[in-house]
Amino acid sequence: MPTFDDGQAETALPTTPTVETDVLVVGSGPAGSSAALFLASLGIDTIMITKYRWTANTPRAHITNQRAMEIFRDMGIEEQVLADAAPHHLIGDTVFCTSIAGEEIGRILTWGTSPEREADYQRESPCLTVDIPQNYLEPILVRNASARGAQARFSTEYLSHTQDADGVDVQVRDRLTGAEYTIRAKYLIGADGARSQVAADIGLPYEGAMDIAGSMNITFKADIAAYCDHRPSVLYWVIQPGSNVGGIGAGLVRMVRPWNEWLIVWGYDINEEPPTVDEAAAKQIVRNLLGMPDLDVEITGTSLWGNNEMYATHLQSGRVFCAGDAVHRHPPSNGLGSNTSIQDSYNLAWKIAAVLRGQAGPELLETYSVERAPVAERIVKRANRSSREFVDLFVALGVTEAETEEEMLAAIEERKLNTPEGLAKREALVKAMELKHYEFNAHGVELGQFYESSAVVGDGSARPEPTRDPDLYYEASTVPGSHLPHAWVGDNVRKVAMMDLAPYHRFTVITGIAGEAWEDAARTVSEELGVPVEAVVIGPGREVTDLYYDWSRRREVEESGALLVRPDKHVAWRARTLPEDPVGALRSALTAVLSRGSGEQDQGVA
Repeated sequence: MPTFDDGQAETALPTTPTVETDVLVVGSGPAGSSAALFLASLGIDTIMITKYRWTANTPRAHITNQRAMEIFRDMGIEEQVLADAAPHHLIGDTVFCTSIAGEEIGRILTWGTSPEREADYQRESPCLTVDIPQNYLEPILVRNASARGAQARFSTEYLSHTQDADGVDVQVRDRLTGAEYTIRAKYLIGADGARSQVAADIGLPYEGAMDIAGSMNITFKADIAAYCDHRPSVLYWVIQPGSNVGGIGAGLVRMVRPWNEWLIVWGYDINEEPPTVDEAAAKQIVRNLLGMPDLDVEITGTSLWGNNEMYATHLQSGRVFCAGDAVHRHPPSNGLGSNTSIQDSYNLAWKIAAVLRGQAGPELLETYSVERAPVAERIVKRANRSSREFVDLFVALGVTEAETEEEMLAAIEERKLNTPEGLAKREALVKAMELKHYEFNAHGVELGQFYESSAVVGDGSARPEPTRDPDLYYEASTVPGSHLPHAWVGDNVRKVAMMDLAPYHRFTVITGIAGEAWEDAARTVSEELGVPVEAVVIGPGREVTDLYYDWSRRREVEESGALLVRPDKHVAWRARTLPEDPVGALRSALTAVLSRGSGEQDQGVA
């Protein structure tokens, strides 16, 4: 106790009491804010902290793919997201050009908007890809998380943590007052970005490298609708002298709001001193890439960032988990960053909730790393490969060997000539543009997460061998570990997706009329184990019918069989036909999935 020599009595310094919660989430980006939303939706006491005073102040991530939109649908916020998003039909015409007002080199229909790919996208999901900048999405996630009970503490900085057998003591600082205090949580989620302190503190193992190239963002406002209305897209790639230095490989003009808010990505050599770009320089870059030297431009911000190629091979340590950019760090190619981050948290939150409620053994939590680390590796490698594949376009144009601005312009012009060289260049451009489908129409990468862990009980079936390119094409299956296939079902007054039958707060058994015995089995096992389990019988005369008979073609089990679907919509187990003892079969499967032991009958907390 401090003493004072001014003659006054000793004064006790105020102490800040320890704050307690079930889960502390560090970070309010897509991974953190969605984790808070998922946990709060499940009734878990959650605190989310961020050192910043509010959510993202720049557009950052933006492409929001079908899996992420399905999750928002599951959370009941799909319409809120769609209200702030650029819709599917406005995001497709990715353009390659010499400037926005200049000549086109080519276009590619992206994100499933082309006639030959739209059927693939619509067949596999009730949702379509949209564009919503991160500074519009994060407030939606935070607002809904808070409305459902999560505590959001801004200007609160993570400092360190220690963990023991029962929980985690997290030291934080209030950045307004400087006061430091402790938050005691049963579990800690580090969603604090690509330079995660939480990940560093638990010593996560990584492969790859950081800051392999440099990029600058310039945000600005300018009305250029006349150049975009007829070829709507979120991405306009500009190939001109000076634009292809390091970074992402070409100057990029990205739509933020159609068609008057924009973001430019401009590369720089990360091995040199970082550039300083004042307003005049920023305006000049904008006008050059737009090809509009007299355009009235309002610069709203600039920032530097590094392109990374790094992923964690294990995502947790004890009671501490990491998600999002903390475990997969890569360029924005393929639009995978925020989508994968949201899916990380979607995988983790229900598992934490099940353990906290006594419905699952703690070993279930280990399946988070087992299931999600391979996804992190795949998307980091795919995004970086897509970024490098831009060189094929540059080679096709002949600009990689140009040493002067004049040589580069002449190389680009040569594609127009009726000469053998011009013909060869045009043929090379066709092939180079085709290659970009691996970035902009990689449906298999976007949707094809397959899990193999103790939270999946196999039935002897191997993971299906792809019949088409697994990066470009997604092939649905009900083999345990697969995502629940999409089909439209319902009745004469309503139409719902298969995923709507399996909400996030429970396990769901899906069967047909010949398997109606699964209804009693689900009730019995649910009561025995204290785990929410409900059966849905699909067939004529039932609450849900197979409207187009699509489900009967996609279920891959007999009508009397069943699928056990996890809260995150992955198939945990399946029975091809009705067994003699459906209760025993379902009990055995669910106890295995939840890491409870084959003979365990303890009551959980419903």
